[in-house]
Amino acid sequence: MKTTDKIVDILKLNGAQTAQSLAAELGLTSMGVRQHLQALEAEGLVRTEDRAEGRGRPARYWTLTEQSRSLFADRHDELSLQLITSVRQVFGDEGLDKLISHREQQSLESYSSQMAAAASLADKLECLAEIRSREGYMAQIEVDSTGFWLLENHCPICAAATSCQNFCRSELALFRQLLGPEVEVSRREHMLDGSRRCAYRIEAKGTLNDAQ
Repeated sequence: MKTTDKIVDILKLNGAQTAQSLAAELGLTSMGVRQHLQALEAEGLVRTEDRAEGRGRPARYWTLTEQSRSLFADRHDELSLQLITSVRQVFGDEGLDKLISHREQQSLESYSSQMAAAASLADKLECLAEIRSREGYMAQIEVDSTGFWLLENHCPICAAATSCQNFCRSELALFRQLLGPEVEVSRREHMLDGSRRCAYRIEAKGTLNDAQ
């Protein structure tokens, strides 16, 4: 895996980074990382932003551009949009909603089967993140003192979701069905609102220890 590919993956997973933090992650010098970043910048794949952090000069952070989305799975955006348009024209919005509901039900059955061996909420979420990552969502789980975060750093159906946000509603409903009525699931960050990722807050209706 090329160093530039590793840098792109880190920025996708973790958001804006300094050259120093990237160098520490990759075991390289800051100067070497900057050379790779400048090459990516020349291709329009990354950009910089300076942030004031206390006294002294602002820290320079590197982040991905919109153009970088072409580097990740896209699930054939053009075909998806054509199909959505065709379904709307032939069957109307009601027909499109039925199609999305059918997709949701199929996903529920598939995910439930793959997660059947997971007993605790933590295990279920790790399994869910693995499934979603295989589908191109670059998902990861984070845990804090009161609950969990399901973080999806890429949306392989972004074009379809932009055209019809019921796809996003359906995915939130899917997570709620999978995790059951004793778990609260809410979307706190959303790519379609301009966030760099979709972030779902997940809390058991009890203590974290009970959930685990």
